[in-house]
Formats: sequence, structure tokens, C-alpha cells
Amino acid sequence: MLAVRDVAKGRRTAATIRGESEVRELKLDDLASVRSFAASWTGDLNILINNAGIMMVPKGRTTDGFERQIGTNHLGHFALTNLLLPHITDRVVTVSSHLQAAGRLDLSDLNWNSRPYRSSQAYSDSKLANMLFTLELQHRLTAAGSRVRALVVHPGMTRTNLFGHATGVQATLIGLLGRLVMQDPEQGALSTLFAATSDIPGGSFVWPGGLAHMRGYPEIATASRGAQDAAVARSLWDLSARLTFIDSTAPATAT
Repeated sequence: MLAVRDVAKGRRTAATIRGESEVRELKLDDLASVRSFAASWTGDLNILINNAGIMMVPKGRTTDGFERQIGTNHLGHFALTNLLLPHITDRVVTVSSHLQAAGRLDLSDLNWNSRPYRSSQAYSDSKLANMLFTLELQHRLTAAGSRVRALVVHPGMTRTNLFGHATGVQATLIGLLGRLVMQDPEQGALSTLFAATSDIPGGSFVWPGGLAHMRGYPEIATASRGAQDAAVARSLWDLSARLTFIDSTAPATAT
């Protein structure tokens, strides 16, 4: 199942995949789209991969008024996961970044309403939020006696259109990195595939084991200190639930 914002592009990709596939529209920056997608789901869902992301974009707002990066990268996935959780039978894999280590979440101003906006910091914050979300989700799944696992990955530096908005010096630097160290998309998918298919503990953090963890084969890593802060993880969960109108006092799971 490909959940995509661009259905036509999704269908072109689906045509290259062996076996059965289906394409459905899902816009993570629009909670109405998230709710519509989740409401249309029936039956079991073995693995949910939270892969959508935008990186270091100019300041802007989602449909619901959230800062674009925290809204798309974290709040959209938070709402989607909670709404689909009753159907999930195996695991939730969320894609973060090594830049989560530079995250400095300000829970009093999550959406950058009062602070001077810095796109790089907002991105790192959203990726730290992915880590903290996974920590708290696994805690809640364990407390509920669920066999569902929550895992988080850093895919490495990968040549995709994630950087398509870059201009000037930033674009030049990205182009240089692309030639020197970035992986092909097939290699960049390895950490996610490892987390989605391997028998590893819930709460694990997977990243590439090669050069500066920008490329290479997957290995289990230790998350940054900030990503292991259980108190902040609980506070972020509660705030995210209020912002997205999700009733998430305890996860309802299929198994």
C-alpha cells in the first residue's frame, strides 16, 4: 500500500513493483486527509512505515496551522499512527534522522509562533520528535501488553528529491555531498527495511553502520540523550494529542 500526496506519481511507482499494490491519497500536512485515510482502512495492517518528510523548508504553515516541518514530519504521523493502531498487528517504523541529535524541542512554542524561525533547527526538532514519539509509543504498547513494536530509523544521506528546494550555497553543498557520500535510494532504504523485517526489540534505533553513519549496512545504535528523555516524551505525546485532537490516553491495539 502506497500512501502518497501525489496519486499520479504514486501510480507510476506502483507500476514498477512486483506483486499486488494499491495507491491511496494521504497528505500528512492536512489532518482531514489523515483522518479520511484512517477511516477508510479495514482489516489488519501488518507494518506501518512513517516515511513522509520535508527538510529545511522556508517558514510556512500546514492546513491546520502547524509549522510545516513539525506538522508534516511529526504531528501528521502521530495522528495517523494513533488512528490506525487498532489495525496494526506487527510494528510501526518511523523514519527520523541523525540530525535528531541537534534537536532542542521547545514544547511551549512547538510551532514557532514566537521564536525567530530557523529551518535547520525546526527540521532537527521534528526528527527528535520522531524519536521521542517512538520511545513513548513503545512504552505505552508494553504497558498495554501488546506485541506490536515501535522502531525508529536514520536512513543515512540518500539522493532523493528531499533536497529539491535547495538553492545557492546550500544546493552546491548538497550536490557535492551527493557525489561524495550519498547513497542511492535502494541503499537508503536498507535501514527501514531492516527495522520492518528483522526480529529486533521494540524501541530499537537503526542506522547505517558506514562512514559517519551516512551510508552503509544497518546496525542497531544508541539514541541521543535527548531522544531517551522519558519525561519529555510523555509531555510531547500529551501536547501532540491536544493539537491533533487525538484521544490517546492508552493505545488501542489489534494484538
